[in-house]
Amino acid sequence: MANVYLARDVILDRRVAIKVLRGDLANDEKFIRRFQREALAASSLSHPNIVEMYDVGEDNGNYYIVMEYVEGKTLKQYLKKRTNGRLTVSEAVDIMIQLTDGIAHAHDSYIIHRDLKPQNIMIQDDGQIKITDFGIAMALNSTQLTQTNSVMGSVHYLPPEQASGKGSTIKCDIYSMGILFYELLTGVLPFKGDNAVEIALKHMKEPLPSVRKQNPSVPQSVENIIIKATAKNPKNRYNDVKEMHNDLIHALDPDMMDCEKYNYPYPEHEVEDANKVAPITIKEKKKEEKDEEQNTEEKEDTEDFVQEIYPKKSKKFNIVIWILSGIFFLIVLAMTMLLFVMPALTSVPNIKVPDVSGLTVTEAEEVLLEEGFTVNVVVEKVESEEYDPGVVVKTEPQAGRSIKKGKEITLYESIGKEVYIIENYIGQNYIEVQTLLKEVHGLDVKVEKQSVEITDDLDAQAIIGQSLEEGTKVSKGDTITLYIPDVYDQYPDFVNEEWTLDDIKAFCDANKIVLTIEYEETDEYAPGKIINQSRTGRIVEGVQLRITVAKEKPLPPEIDPGLDDNDDTNTNDN
Repeated sequence: MANVYLARDVILDRRVAIKVLRGDLANDEKFIRRFQREALAASSLSHPNIVEMYDVGEDNGNYYIVMEYVEGKTLKQYLKKRTNGRLTVSEAVDIMIQLTDGIAHAHDSYIIHRDLKPQNIMIQDDGQIKITDFGIAMALNSTQLTQTNSVMGSVHYLPPEQASGKGSTIKCDIYSMGILFYELLTGVLPFKGDNAVEIALKHMKEPLPSVRKQNPSVPQSVENIIIKATAKNPKNRYNDVKEMHNDLIHALDPDMMDCEKYNYPYPEHEVEDANKVAPITIKEKKKEEKDEEQNTEEKEDTEDFVQEIYPKKSKKFNIVIWILSGIFFLIVLAMTMLLFVMPALTSVPNIKVPDVSGLTVTEAEEVLLEEGFTVNVVVEKVESEEYDPGVVVKTEPQAGRSIKKGKEITLYESIGKEVYIIENYIGQNYIEVQTLLKEVHGLDVKVEKQSVEITDDLDAQAIIGQSLEEGTKVSKGDTITLYIPDVYDQYPDFVNEEWTLDDIKAFCDANKIVLTIEYEETDEYAPGKIINQSRTGRIVEGVQLRITVAKEKPLPPEIDPGLDDNDDTNTNDN
């Protein structure tokens, strides 16, 4: 609904972002109100994880907001650049701790964001996040702008109660943060569809897919946070964001990671405001009263009709009803026993997963089967420096965790560590060598420039040195530095850096520059000193460079004194 510009505050000498309501919307009262609501909401907030608001105003019908400029990228862009499009568990938890801290501050100020998604969260190079775009935020104590019959926010992160058109509460933001947390850890959205309506219905009806099936490295404590935050029934969610924030802080504590899976205390199908009855018109009320009266008359006529035909069977009928009721009671009692009592008597005990690292796959399988677990027939292969090939590195679930007896265990088998022998790369093209070492062998390749004498056959992309000698053994992740010539891409300062004429000629030949030399007679500089150059800045092949060289100023011609009139050297002594 707006265009955002990067600008400079000339008074405070700082960069700012200016959001200007689009011209075609400047006459739309709804968008103006929404735009002003964003300014009002954000201006009342001051938190390191919320974009700061500097100013708001209107100029000749142009509505604008001046806010803090965040130099970074959106969380959505950050995710797309990561492997598998997801973050590590610790990185995702850190981002969520910052996010919940900022939203808790907004809720303390009676502001609900209502549109939390990765596109509205900026992340800086130092990892700090900034929450932006309070464009559809709602004040908890507002009455005029509350929208109870319209769907607000992005549908992929929309809580069920908002999708069904109910009012927004702080628990709506909690649900959106739970979906966002799911995306950070798995790289995918939990619900997808061909259109917005289909996605919204899935949020309302379908259970959330398991996070740990998508990403087995996620501990149960972290999955519990997502399960609790994304519950369909708001009663099963966190009461406020501070509770979620505290759980995130302790989620990776060793004594918390192996906790039991979160179970909903309330049925998920229940609606929070089930007792709320929609208002009806007087006409509808009269129709309902008329229908009820008609149904009552029909019921009474039916009962009279039955009594008239079967007057002697009424007692027998009552006996049959009692018998059927008794049978129904016994069935319910039996089902209750099967559902609640029997599982408690036959519950499967929790046992710890044994540590089988260092054993062969066959030995590890035998140990796990003896303990009462089942073993996944698919063995995962992983690289390892610590364990030899063919040896078990770890299990999933991890060793030491308490899980139900009979659960399936996945083994991870070592394939060792791939070793590569460094070759002599001097003289080769550094781009080709860098690609080979980085993409094929997984090395951390650094390229540094090194001063070198400029010659006619100098190749700016040829390797002139390497940090690891030929024959060195390396593995994936090791570092090698390639050195290339430090060839000038801009004109040096010939005047102040004491360049000789021969050096300049070699420089021009190497960079294909036409050199013109002029001499200036002067006694201010030593002969041969460069006193001027016609070009600076970036080098372009084929251009002309004119330099001025100091030349010794000649002395004035000597004057022949001749013979003096008083000179008597030629006089005759006689």
